[in-house]
Amino acid sequence: MASCSRAQVISLYRMLMKESKKFASYNYRTYALRRVKDGFRENLHVDNPKTLDVLINQARENLAVIKRQVSIGHLYTAQKTIVEKEPYL
Repeated sequence: MASCSRAQVISLYRMLMKESKKFASYNYRTYALRRVKDGFRENLHVDNPKTLDVLINQARENLAVIKRQVSIGHLYTAQKTIVEKEPYL
């Protein structure tokens, strides 16, 4: 597979963030968002095209997993945690 351009990497990052925000559970949502941010920061300075292709493929697989888990999570909703509840005014 050909190396991905910077625009494609940024687009993949945005898709991962957007999908992660769709988790119904606060804990899963914050965990997924943190993992996406940390993963991209960790590999910010990777220059090797082969390594970059492997990382991009892993990110695409993770995107598919997140999409599946979000759809499953919406099937089985649970009560909101205290952090998610609206404050009483």
